Amino acid sequence: MTSQTPVTPFGARLRAAMDARGPLCVGIDPHAALLDSWGLTDDIAGLERFSRTVVEALADSVAVFKPQAAFFERFGSRGVAVLERTVADARAAGTLVVMDAKRGDIGSTMAAYASAFLDPSSPLFSDALTVSPYLGYGSLKPAVDLARESGAGLFVLALTSNPEGAEVQRAVREDGRSIGATMLAHLAAENAGADPMGSFGAVVGATLGDLSSFDLDINGPLLAPGIGAQGATAADLPSVFGAAVGNVVPNVSRGVLGHGPDAAALRASAKRFADEIREAVAA
Repeated sequence: MTSQTPVTPFGARLRAAMDARGPLCVGIDPHAALLDSWGLTDDIAGLERFSRTVVEALADSVAVFKPQAAFFERFGSRGVAVLERTVADARAAGTLVVMDAKRGDIGSTMAAYASAFLDPSSPLFSDALTVSPYLGYGSLKPAVDLARESGAGLFVLALTSNPEGAEVQRAVREDGRSIGATMLAHLAAENAGADPMGSFGAVVGATLGDLSSFDLDINGPLLAPGIGAQGATAADLPSVFGAAVGNVVPNVSRGVLGHGPDAAALRASAKRFADEIREAVAA
């Protein structure tokens, strides 16, 4: 992949979108129970209707969409085709897309994963990709390199909201630093000198309580799942993220999507979350 013109880095584009639209990220998670609650069939037709409705209802107002690739991949190639259209439609409407695929591998395999989501010539090209660093942070180098080249970003799993994550992420290395803290330090190094914000972010759960023992000031975005159905609220963000709260991108999925299929109800729910988050962050 070669670029003929400079591309504005993801971090700068994300900062502009957050400032203009607020920092809310809405997940696109078409799991079977949600399709059923919308009165849709759990098949390609239901998947297409669900995805199209979310994008049409919210693409002009939210900063970020985060489609969960697995819920599309479960339908095979036809599901991936719907994912391609969803990404293209969202980006065409001006919403940034973070592909939630949590890819992680080594060498040429990691390079292939990166190419699938971070090469502008790919039909799945997204503004950013979630990745797993637990084969060692250095295993992500192909994705880091391609993201820099293409103006895309990464969100690295650092301190996730699932309880099982702690057994890996809170484990302590020989140097006395936890694995999660090590990942944050790597990301701070990637973002050094970036203005207004770096393109290499961390996934940090909003449900984790006091994180003051971790340095979250990585000069990059912090994707924060857990708002809404998982129990965290917008009001929790300052106490969890401290001085880094201005770079937090709170993700809400079921809290918004549960109001579908009515487009007006989806918009109202997203606006309510966005307003609550703006108020909490500005306090």
